[in-house]
Amino acid sequence: MNYIVGAFKSPCTVAVSFIDGKTRKQVSMKKENGKTVMVPLFQNHENISGEVSIKPYSGKKIEHTGIKIELLGQIELYFDRGNFYDFTSLVRELEVPGEIYEKKGYPFEFSTVEMPFESYSGVNVRLRYVLKVTVSRPYIGNVVEYQDFWVQNYTPLPTINNSIKMEVGIEDCLHIEFEYNKSKYHLKDVIIGKVYFLLVRIKLKNMELEIRRRESTGSGPSTYVETETLAKFELMDGAPVRGESIPIRLFLSPYELTPTYRNINNKFSVKYYLNIVLVDEEDRRYFKQQEITIYRLQED
Repeated sequence: MNYIVGAFKSPCTVAVSFIDGKTRKQVSMKKENGKTVMVPLFQNHENISGEVSIKPYSGKKIEHTGIKIELLGQIELYFDRGNFYDFTSLVRELEVPGEIYEKKGYPFEFSTVEMPFESYSGVNVRLRYVLKVTVSRPYIGNVVEYQDFWVQNYTPLPTINNSIKMEVGIEDCLHIEFEYNKSKYHLKDVIIGKVYFLLVRIKLKNMELEIRRRESTGSGPSTYVETETLAKFELMDGAPVRGESIPIRLFLSPYELTPTYRNINNKFSVKYYLNIVLVDEEDRRYFKQQEITIYRLQED
Protein backbone atom coordinates (compact mmCIF):
# COMPACT_ATOMS: atom_id res chain seq x y z
CA MET A 1 0.00 0.00 0.00
CA ASN A 2 2.83 2.41 0.88
CA TYR A 3 4.42 1.62 -2.47
CA ILE A 4 1.22 2.58 -4.32
CA VAL A 5 0.90 5.88 -2.43
CA GLY A 6 4.56 6.65 -3.06
CA ALA A 7 4.13 6.07 -6.78
CA PHE A 8 1.72 9.01 -7.06
CA LYS A 9 3.68 11.35 -4.79
CA SER A 10 5.69 14.03 -6.58
CA PRO A 11 9.36 12.91 -6.83
CA CYS A 12 10.72 16.45 -7.02
CA THR A 13 10.21 20.14 -6.40
CA VAL A 14 9.60 22.48 -9.33
CA ALA A 15 10.18 26.23 -9.03
CA VAL A 16 9.76 29.01 -11.59
CA SER A 17 11.76 32.23 -11.24
CA PHE A 18 11.71 35.35 -13.41
CA ILE A 19 14.99 36.76 -14.70
CA ASP A 20 14.19 40.21 -13.25
CA GLY A 21 12.09 38.94 -10.35
CA LYS A 22 14.01 40.90 -7.69
CA THR A 23 13.69 44.27 -9.42
CA ARG A 24 10.32 44.02 -11.18
CA LYS A 25 7.29 45.65 -9.55
CA GLN A 26 5.09 43.23 -7.57
CA VAL A 27 1.33 43.43 -7.00
CA SER A 28 -0.94 41.52 -4.63
CA MET A 29 -3.18 38.78 -5.99
CA LYS A 30 -5.85 36.81 -4.14
CA LYS A 31 -5.62 33.08 -4.80
CA GLU A 32 -8.51 30.62 -4.91
CA ASN A 33 -7.91 29.62 -1.28
CA GLY A 34 -8.40 33.25 -0.20
CA LYS A 35 -4.72 33.88 0.56
CA THR A 36 -2.99 36.93 -0.91
CA VAL A 37 0.38 36.53 -2.65
CA MET A 38 2.72 38.95 -4.40
CA VAL A 39 3.26 38.31 -8.13
CA PRO A 40 5.32 40.17 -10.77
CA LEU A 41 3.65 42.79 -12.96
CA PHE A 42 3.95 42.82 -16.77
CA GLN A 43 2.33 44.66 -19.66
CA ASN A 44 1.49 43.82 -23.26
CA HIS A 45 4.39 42.89 -25.61
CA GLU A 46 6.96 42.44 -22.84
CA ASN A 47 9.46 39.58 -22.81
CA ILE A 48 8.81 36.98 -20.13
CA SER A 49 11.91 34.99 -19.29
CA GLY A 50 13.45 33.16 -16.39
CA GLU A 51 14.42 29.70 -15.23
CA VAL A 52 12.65 26.48 -14.26
CA SER A 53 14.45 24.64 -11.48
CA ILE A 54 13.77 20.92 -10.92
CA LYS A 55 15.22 19.20 -7.87
CA PRO A 56 14.67 15.48 -7.20
CA TYR A 57 14.10 14.48 -3.60
CA SER A 58 17.17 12.98 -1.94
CA GLY A 59 18.11 9.58 -3.34
CA LYS A 60 15.50 9.65 -6.10
CA LYS A 61 15.77 9.93 -9.84
CA ILE A 62 13.09 11.23 -12.19
CA GLU A 63 12.25 9.34 -15.33
CA HIS A 64 10.36 11.58 -17.72
CA THR A 65 9.15 11.70 -21.31
CA GLY A 66 9.78 15.42 -21.71
CA ILE A 67 9.58 18.74 -19.86
CA LYS A 68 7.76 21.80 -21.18
CA ILE A 69 6.64 25.25 -20.05
CA GLU A 70 3.46 26.94 -21.30
CA LEU A 71 2.37 30.56 -21.06
CA LEU A 72 -1.41 30.69 -20.80
CA GLY A 73 -3.93 33.53 -20.79
CA GLN A 74 -7.21 32.17 -19.46
CA ILE A 75 -10.75 33.28 -18.62
CA GLU A 76 -12.79 31.37 -16.05
CA LEU A 77 -16.50 32.03 -15.57
CA TYR A 78 -17.55 31.05 -12.06
CA PHE A 79 -20.86 29.51 -13.17
CA ASP A 80 -18.67 27.23 -15.32
CA ARG A 81 -15.93 26.85 -12.71
CA GLY A 82 -13.00 24.66 -13.68
CA ASN A 83 -13.38 25.26 -17.42
CA PHE A 84 -10.78 27.71 -18.66
CA TYR A 85 -11.03 29.49 -22.00
CA ASP A 86 -7.51 29.99 -23.37
CA PHE A 87 -7.05 33.16 -25.42
CA THR A 88 -3.23 32.95 -25.32
CA SER A 89 -1.26 29.70 -25.44
CA LEU A 90 2.49 29.47 -26.04
CA VAL A 91 4.78 26.54 -25.35
CA ARG A 92 8.55 25.94 -25.04
CA GLU A 93 10.03 22.45 -24.88
CA LEU A 94 12.71 22.40 -22.15
CA GLU A 95 13.99 18.81 -22.22
CA VAL A 96 13.77 15.67 -24.33
CA PRO A 97 12.89 12.34 -22.62
CA GLY A 98 15.48 11.17 -20.11
CA GLU A 99 16.34 11.01 -16.41
CA ILE A 100 17.21 13.63 -13.80
CA TYR A 101 19.45 12.69 -10.86
CA GLU A 102 20.23 16.10 -9.36
CA LYS A 103 18.99 19.69 -9.35
CA LYS A 104 18.84 21.10 -12.85
CA GLY A 105 17.91 24.51 -14.27
CA TYR A 106 16.23 25.22 -17.60
CA PRO A 107 16.19 28.81 -18.94
CA PHE A 108 13.10 29.89 -20.89
CA GLU A 109 11.99 32.97 -22.82
CA PHE A 110 8.74 34.13 -24.41
CA SER A 111 9.45 37.20 -26.57
CA THR A 112 7.10 40.20 -27.03
CA VAL A 113 4.12 38.29 -25.70
CA GLU A 114 0.65 39.34 -26.86
CA MET A 115 -1.22 40.10 -23.63
CA PRO A 116 -4.03 42.39 -24.84
CA PHE A 117 -6.29 41.95 -21.81
CA GLU A 118 -5.62 42.94 -18.20
CA SER A 119 -5.65 40.47 -15.33
CA TYR A 120 -8.98 40.72 -13.52
CA SER A 121 -10.63 39.07 -10.52
CA GLY A 122 -14.32 39.88 -10.31
CA VAL A 123 -17.55 38.64 -8.77
CA ASN A 124 -18.34 36.04 -11.44
CA VAL A 125 -15.23 35.91 -13.61
CA ARG A 126 -11.47 36.01 -13.50
CA LEU A 127 -8.87 36.56 -16.20
CA ARG A 128 -5.42 35.24 -15.38
CA TYR A 129 -2.00 34.74 -16.88
CA VAL A 130 0.03 31.76 -15.72
CA LEU A 131 3.21 29.83 -16.49
CA LYS A 132 2.57 26.06 -16.41
CA VAL A 133 5.47 23.61 -16.13
CA THR A 134 4.76 19.95 -16.95
CA VAL A 135 7.17 17.09 -16.26
CA SER A 136 5.62 14.23 -18.25
CA ARG A 137 6.12 10.81 -16.70
CA PRO A 138 5.37 7.35 -18.11
CA TYR A 139 2.69 5.22 -16.47
CA ILE A 140 2.14 7.58 -13.52
CA GLY A 141 0.86 11.12 -13.07
CA ASN A 142 2.68 14.11 -14.48
CA VAL A 143 4.31 16.70 -12.21
CA VAL A 144 2.66 20.08 -12.84
CA GLU A 145 3.58 23.46 -11.33
CA TYR A 146 1.90 26.85 -11.87
CA GLN A 147 3.32 30.35 -11.50
CA ASP A 148 0.92 33.28 -11.76
CA PHE A 149 1.81 36.76 -12.93
CA TRP A 150 -0.27 39.93 -13.37
CA VAL A 151 -0.83 42.10 -16.43
CA GLN A 152 -1.81 45.78 -16.57
CA ASN A 153 -1.99 47.82 -19.76
CA TYR A 154 -1.84 51.58 -20.14
CA THR A 155 -3.79 54.05 -22.26
CA PRO A 156 -2.61 57.50 -23.41
CA LEU A 157 -4.66 60.58 -22.63
CA PRO A 158 -7.75 60.58 -24.88
CA THR A 159 -7.66 63.14 -27.68
CA ILE A 160 -11.43 63.71 -27.33
CA ASN A 161 -12.97 63.86 -23.88
CA ASN A 162 -16.33 65.58 -23.99
CA SER A 163 -18.13 66.88 -20.94
CA ILE A 164 -21.42 65.32 -19.88
CA LYS A 165 -24.52 67.49 -19.65
CA MET A 166 -28.02 66.19 -19.03
CA GLU A 167 -31.38 67.26 -17.67
CA VAL A 168 -33.78 65.25 -15.56
CA GLY A 169 -37.10 66.10 -14.06
CA ILE A 170 -40.63 65.29 -13.02
CA GLU A 171 -43.17 67.44 -14.82
CA ASP A 172 -44.11 70.55 -12.83
CA CYS A 173 -42.30 69.17 -9.75
CA LEU A 174 -38.57 68.91 -10.30
CA HIS A 175 -36.14 70.04 -12.98
CA ILE A 176 -32.39 69.52 -12.53
CA GLU A 177 -29.33 69.93 -14.74
CA PHE A 178 -26.23 67.77 -14.21
CA GLU A 179 -22.81 68.52 -15.58
CA TYR A 180 -19.55 66.54 -15.34
CA ASN A 181 -16.31 68.03 -16.66
CA LYS A 182 -15.50 65.02 -18.85
CA SER A 183 -16.68 61.52 -19.78
CA LYS A 184 -13.35 59.63 -19.49
CA TYR A 185 -11.35 59.45 -16.26
CA HIS A 186 -8.10 57.75 -15.32
CA LEU A 187 -7.84 55.73 -12.10
CA LYS A 188 -6.30 58.59 -10.09
CA ASP A 189 -8.51 61.30 -11.55
CA VAL A 190 -10.96 63.74 -9.94
CA ILE A 191 -14.60 63.99 -11.00
CA ILE A 192 -15.59 67.65 -11.10
CA GLY A 193 -19.09 68.81 -11.87
CA LYS A 194 -22.21 70.50 -10.57
CA VAL A 195 -25.91 69.97 -10.04
CA TYR A 196 -28.16 72.94 -10.84
CA PHE A 197 -31.76 73.12 -9.55
CA LEU A 198 -34.03 74.84 -12.07
CA LEU A 199 -37.33 73.89 -10.41
CA VAL A 200 -37.90 72.43 -6.93
CA ARG A 201 -41.45 71.66 -5.80
CA ILE A 202 -40.55 68.46 -3.97
CA LYS A 203 -39.23 68.62 -0.43
CA LEU A 204 -35.80 67.04 -0.87
CA LYS A 205 -33.66 66.26 2.17
CA ASN A 206 -30.38 64.99 0.73
CA MET A 207 -28.47 64.04 -2.40
CA GLU A 208 -25.69 61.47 -2.96
CA LEU A 209 -23.31 60.58 -5.76
CA GLU A 210 -22.50 56.86 -6.16
CA ILE A 211 -19.89 55.06 -8.23
CA ARG A 212 -21.28 51.77 -9.48
CA ARG A 213 -19.53 48.89 -11.23
CA ARG A 214 -21.54 46.58 -13.46
CA GLU A 215 -19.97 43.25 -14.39
CA SER A 216 -21.67 41.26 -17.17
CA THR A 217 -20.65 37.67 -17.90
CA GLY A 218 -21.85 35.15 -20.45
CA SER A 219 -24.17 35.96 -23.33
CA GLY A 220 -27.80 35.67 -24.38
CA PRO A 221 -30.16 34.05 -21.86
CA SER A 222 -27.21 32.92 -19.71
CA THR A 223 -25.96 36.46 -19.06
CA TYR A 224 -25.17 37.24 -15.42
CA VAL A 225 -25.08 40.86 -14.27
CA GLU A 226 -23.65 41.96 -10.93
CA THR A 227 -23.83 45.60 -9.83
CA GLU A 228 -21.70 46.84 -6.93
CA THR A 229 -21.84 50.24 -5.28
CA LEU A 230 -18.17 51.07 -4.72
CA ALA A 231 -18.52 54.57 -3.26
CA LYS A 232 -21.15 56.89 -1.79
CA PHE A 233 -20.48 60.60 -1.54
CA GLU A 234 -22.91 63.03 0.06
CA LEU A 235 -23.40 66.12 -2.10
CA MET A 236 -26.15 67.87 -0.17
CA ASP A 237 -27.82 67.69 3.23
CA GLY A 238 -30.96 69.78 3.43
CA ALA A 239 -33.53 71.18 1.04
CA PRO A 240 -32.28 73.01 -2.08
CA VAL A 241 -33.95 76.08 -3.53
CA ARG A 242 -34.58 77.11 -7.10
CA GLY A 243 -31.42 78.46 -8.73
CA GLU A 244 -29.07 76.70 -6.32
CA SER A 245 -25.91 75.06 -7.71
CA ILE A 246 -24.25 72.17 -5.83
CA PRO A 247 -20.58 71.50 -6.71
CA ILE A 248 -19.23 67.97 -7.25
CA ARG A 249 -15.61 67.06 -6.50
CA LEU A 250 -14.90 63.35 -6.07
CA PHE A 251 -11.38 61.83 -5.97
CA LEU A 252 -11.19 58.34 -7.53
CA SER A 253 -7.83 57.25 -6.06
CA PRO A 254 -9.21 55.93 -2.70
CA TYR A 255 -11.40 53.36 -4.47
CA GLU A 256 -10.43 49.98 -5.90
CA LEU A 257 -11.35 50.56 -9.51
CA THR A 258 -10.25 48.86 -12.71
CA PRO A 259 -10.38 50.26 -16.22
CA THR A 260 -13.56 49.83 -18.23
CA TYR A 261 -13.48 46.47 -20.04
CA ARG A 262 -15.73 46.08 -23.08
CA ASN A 263 -16.63 42.60 -24.32
CA ILE A 264 -13.36 40.91 -23.37
CA ASN A 265 -12.93 37.92 -25.68
CA ASN A 266 -16.76 37.77 -25.95
CA LYS A 267 -16.87 36.57 -22.33
CA PHE A 268 -17.36 39.56 -20.03
CA SER A 269 -17.59 43.34 -19.67
CA VAL A 270 -16.98 45.74 -16.78
CA LYS A 271 -18.60 49.18 -16.91
CA TYR A 272 -18.75 52.11 -14.51
CA TYR A 273 -21.58 54.53 -13.78
CA LEU A 274 -22.08 57.75 -11.85
CA ASN A 275 -25.44 57.56 -10.09
CA ILE A 276 -27.11 60.63 -8.56
CA VAL A 277 -29.59 59.74 -5.80
CA LEU A 278 -32.13 62.29 -4.51
CA VAL A 279 -34.18 61.50 -1.38
CA ASP A 280 -37.30 63.43 -0.40
CA GLU A 281 -38.83 63.86 3.07
CA GLU A 282 -41.03 60.80 2.53
CA ASP A 283 -37.91 58.74 1.74
CA ARG A 284 -38.80 58.34 -1.91
CA ARG A 285 -35.67 57.99 -4.01
CA TYR A 286 -35.00 59.46 -7.44
CA PHE A 287 -32.10 58.23 -9.59
CA LYS A 288 -30.16 59.41 -12.61
CA GLN A 289 -27.36 57.23 -13.93
CA GLN A 290 -24.62 58.06 -16.42
CA GLU A 291 -21.93 55.74 -17.80
CA ILE A 292 -18.32 56.94 -17.68
CA THR A 293 -15.15 55.39 -19.12
CA ILE A 294 -12.24 54.63 -16.81
CA TYR A 295 -8.74 53.97 -18.15
CA ARG A 296 -5.25 53.30 -16.78
CA LEU A 297 -2.84 56.15 -17.41
CA GLN A 298 0.91 55.40 -17.46
CA GLU A 299 2.40 56.40 -14.10
CA ASP A 300 5.56 58.51 -14.01
